[in-house]
Amino acid sequence: MPEILHKVGCRSTTTAAVSDALTTVEGLSGWWTNDTTGDAAEGGALQFRFPAGGFDMEVVEVEPGRHVRWRVTDGPEEWVDTTIDWDLRQDGDDATVLFAHRGWREPVEFMHHCSTKWGVYLLSLKSLLEDGRGAPSPDDVKIDSWD
Repeated sequence: MPEILHKVGCRSTTTAAVSDALTTVEGLSGWWTNDTTGDAAEGGALQFRFPAGGFDMEVVEVEPGRHVRWRVTDGPEEWVDTTIDWDLRQDGDDATVLFAHRGWREPVEFMHHCSTKWGVYLLSLKSLLEDGRGAPSPDDVKIDSWD
């Protein structure tokens, strides 16, 4: 099955800080979409809304400072039942994020869009962690008509 894979390093950041940005509504609202609601703890459910639609996620696994996994429960058909993994690693003073969006049935054009947008949002996460200010939706970089 096709996957979206990205890696981003965050200067002078701990994996604990990355975890906070992935496991709290406040953190998620700071880099992905400011319309984030729900419970980001393991077993919880999150709702992410964007001008063009949204996604609901089940929080499958949280290993603070190491790993977070979500499963998409509602949203575009291509996303439902896919999983999103965040593997975190401390590299000296920096944190590394290995991102994977797995379980796509086929590499449709929407997957190309999503891959680019994940890159945009990972850079927003990096900016939030390094500079204290992300660029969540609706203030993110627009890349095409799906935005």
